[in-house]
Amino acid sequence: MTENDERPTRRRATLTDISSRAWEHPADRGALVALRQLKGFDFVLRKMSGLINERAFRLQFLGSAIRVDERQFPKVHRLYTEAGTTLDVRELPELYVTNSPVWNAVTIGMDKPFIVVNSALLQGLDDEETRFILGHELGHAQSGHALYQSLLFWLMRLTGALNWMPIGALGLRAIIAALHEWSRKAELSGDRAGLLAVQDPAVALRVQMKLASGGQLGELDTTAFLAQGTEYEGAGDLRDSVLKLLLLEAQTHPFAVIRASELRRWVDEGDYTAIVSGTYPKRQDDKDASMSQEAKNAAKSYSEAFNRSQDPLAKFLRDMSEGLGGVREWVSAKFPPR
Repeated sequence: MTENDERPTRRRATLTDISSRAWEHPADRGALVALRQLKGFDFVLRKMSGLINERAFRLQFLGSAIRVDERQFPKVHRLYTEAGTTLDVRELPELYVTNSPVWNAVTIGMDKPFIVVNSALLQGLDDEETRFILGHELGHAQSGHALYQSLLFWLMRLTGALNWMPIGALGLRAIIAALHEWSRKAELSGDRAGLLAVQDPAVALRVQMKLASGGQLGELDTTAFLAQGTEYEGAGDLRDSVLKLLLLEAQTHPFAVIRASELRRWVDEGDYTAIVSGTYPKRQDDKDASMSQEAKNAAKSYSEAFNRSQDPLAKFLRDMSEGLGGVREWVSAKFPPR
């Protein structure tokens, strides 16, 4: 980790009994609530995912990576336990550091998830930024994302076997595209969990800037970086809108500038402040979560995103909708129902 880590310890609110629903993006949460209430789904998914050998994954990292504890990567272990305390994680997943030049971290496993952080990521982040990443991955573990991500992996493997069936492949592609969309929203959920673990929006923004630049924070400007997100969302014409849809189709993560914008919006809208002030759903109430209400929340989230979007395609569709609404009003006025 970087040298500027000797900073005074700051107080953070401990989010006792917090439910993962507190940080889950509405589209992510709606899907998770539905899946959790589908009796037998987890069992069937585990059976379907036999192609993914969880034991082999664990043994691979046990044999080739470093398991973090009080003796190995003690500073990372301290940050990890502190992040777990802040998010009130009762049983911390195993944490490994693996030798890799790629800036990445992942939560793996179905029955007993564990977290793997690449060495390059640790080398490029300071303590607080590392805390954000660890909180992000704990958010995935607490939400059960690892289990549902396995369905995406399994289907992607299955796609190759069915490519000779045009209709089957087309149907699978639609399912996989939908799961990729869910995965991108799950990453936004993880970012929110990371922010709740570190409780400093500036740290969360720095992480996204470093992820986009390979750690060259000294070469970046916060205002310019956020302006990129605004430009990406609204610039260009209809061709750019279509290209953005195609670029995102197979992406499991949103682009860094979009992640930064989404997290900033979550803070600005007041949800983050309410949570750290003590207003959040409790895990003991998870069983009473309404699937229909979460579906409505997900639909509302997409509707609000569409209405505020400056994307040319979204603008075109809004204008068309307003134009059709005007035509309907004119027809109703000219030919009132009898």
